[in-house]
Amino acid sequence: MPLKKTNPVTTKAWKKLAEHFNLIKDVHMKDSFAQNPNRAEELSIKWEDFYVDYSKHRITNETIELLLELAEEVDLKDAISKYFDGDNINETENRAVLHTALRAPKDSQVYVEGKNVIPEIHEVKKKIEVFSQSVESGNLRGYSNKVFTDIVNIGIGGSDLGPSMVVEALSYYKNHLNTHFISNVDGDHLHEIIKKLNPETTLFVIVSKTFTTQETMSNANTIRAWFLNTSDVEAIPKHFVAVSTNLEKAKSFGIHEENVFPMWNWVGGRFSLWSAVGLSISLSVGHDNFERLLEGAHEMDLHFKDEAFHNNMPVITALLSVWYNNFFKSETEVVIPYSQYLNQFATFLQQATMESNGKSIDRNGDPIAYQTGTIVWGEPGTNSQHAFFQLIHQGTKLIPAEFIGFSKSLHGNKEHHDKLMSNFFAQTEALLHGKSRDQVVREGKGENLINYMIFSGNNPTTTILINQLSPESLGKLIALYEHKIFVQGVVWNIFSFDQFGVELGKQLANSTLEEVSANANYEHDSSTSALLHHYKQSR
Repeated sequence: MPLKKTNPVTTKAWKKLAEHFNLIKDVHMKDSFAQNPNRAEELSIKWEDFYVDYSKHRITNETIELLLELAEEVDLKDAISKYFDGDNINETENRAVLHTALRAPKDSQVYVEGKNVIPEIHEVKKKIEVFSQSVESGNLRGYSNKVFTDIVNIGIGGSDLGPSMVVEALSYYKNHLNTHFISNVDGDHLHEIIKKLNPETTLFVIVSKTFTTQETMSNANTIRAWFLNTSDVEAIPKHFVAVSTNLEKAKSFGIHEENVFPMWNWVGGRFSLWSAVGLSISLSVGHDNFERLLEGAHEMDLHFKDEAFHNNMPVITALLSVWYNNFFKSETEVVIPYSQYLNQFATFLQQATMESNGKSIDRNGDPIAYQTGTIVWGEPGTNSQHAFFQLIHQGTKLIPAEFIGFSKSLHGNKEHHDKLMSNFFAQTEALLHGKSRDQVVREGKGENLINYMIFSGNNPTTTILINQLSPESLGKLIALYEHKIFVQGVVWNIFSFDQFGVELGKQLANSTLEEVSANANYEHDSSTSALLHHYKQSR
C-alpha cells in the first residue's frame, strides 16, 4: 500500500503551530530555563548508550505536543508500518524501501511481492563473511600468491559515501588492510591513489548496480588497463570483485560469477552501506565489526518502530527540523561531531538528506507551496569553531545545530578528551545564553567595541551524547538520521526515495563528452558554448 497523501499545511496541527509560533518566536531560551527548572529533564531522551538533550531549542512543551499532533494527522504511525513491512512506498519507482531488512535478524520475516527476503539477505551476508575472512586471513591471495595489503573501493554516490565514511569512522577498529576509495572521475585523483599501490597485493571492489555508471566504469577500466601492464587477463578474477545486479557486464569485465555480490532494487544507493555495498567495510574492519554495525542499526530500528513518539529520537529530531524549516524559515542545519573519526559524517548526511528530501512536487503530483528539504552541512569540532562558528554566534541567520559527542575516547587520552568535550558543552551553552551588553561592560571593553562584543544567544542546539564510538553506536547513529529523513518526508508529503533530479546532468554530460572529445557540435546557450570553446582551445 502507498503512503497516505496529506498536505501538512491543511492540517489542524499546522494551523495551531502557526498561531503558537507567533506567540513564542521571540521568547529567549534563557527565560524558558529560568521559568522551568525541570526543562532539561522534560526535553531529553535517554536510551541505551544515547542521551539526546533537545531542551536548548526555541520550544515549549506545548510546541512538542503540537508537533506530535502533526505527526498523528499525517498518520506517521501508519507510514512507519508500511516502511518496515515492505509496502511499495517508493511509489514513483514502484519499489519497497527496505534497507532496514538488511540489518534484521535471521528469524525475521519481511515480504516483498509475497516472498520473504530475509533468507536471501543472510545468504549474501554469509558470502560477505566468508570472502572477508578469506582475504583478511591471507587464505585468498593475488595472482603471484602474495597476500593482499590494500583494498580499493571503486564507486560513486551511495556506493562510496557510506562505506568511506564508515571506514574512516571505525579506523580505530581496522585490521592490517589499507582501504582506499576512488569515486570522482577525476583522473588526477585516480593516479594519486594507484601510484601508492602494488598490483600484486591489491584487491579492487567495483560497486555499481548497473555496471554502467560513467564515473565508476571509467575509473574501473582505467585501473584494469593499469593492472594489465604487469599481468595478464587471467589474473583479473583474482584481483577484481563486483557488487552489482548486472552479472553479464561484470563477467565480460573479467570477474568470476562467484565474486559478484548481488544488490536489490528495494535498497536505495544512499541507504546501501548495510548491503554488499558495505563489502569494503567488512574487509577493512573485519566482518565481526561489520555485523556489530548492523546490529546497532537494528537496535535503532526497533526504537524507532516501537517507541512512543514523545520518547522517539528520530521522530523528535525530525519534527524539530520541520519546526525550524517551516516556521522559523531556517534553510540550513549544521551537524557538528566532536570526533575527528566522523570527519566525513556531514558529507554522508548531505547526500542522504538532500537527495532524499530535495523535492518540490508532493505525493499527489502537485507543486509544493511550502519549504521541504533542509540544507545539511558541517565539520568536526573543534575545527569548526575556528571556521564557521562566528556566523552561527553573531551572523544574521538562524542555524539549528546538532552536536554529537562521546563520553569516552578510544585511545584513553583523558587530558585531550576533556579539552575536546569542554568545548562541546561550552559551545551549546554559549549558543543558548550569548553575552549581554552588561557582561561586555563588566569586562571593561571600550564603548566603541561594546556592540561588536554582544552575542544575542537564543541559537538552538540538539546535543547527542553517546558513551563511546563503536561499531554498534555508529550503526545506531546512522540509522537515527535515516529515520529522521523518513519522518521529514512523511510530514512534507514527498517521496523521499527517488532522485530524478540527479539524472538530467548525467544525460547532458554524455552529449557534452562527444563534443569535447570527438569535436561534435551541439546547440547550447551562449555561455555554455563560450566555455566549451575556451576549454577546447586551452587544453
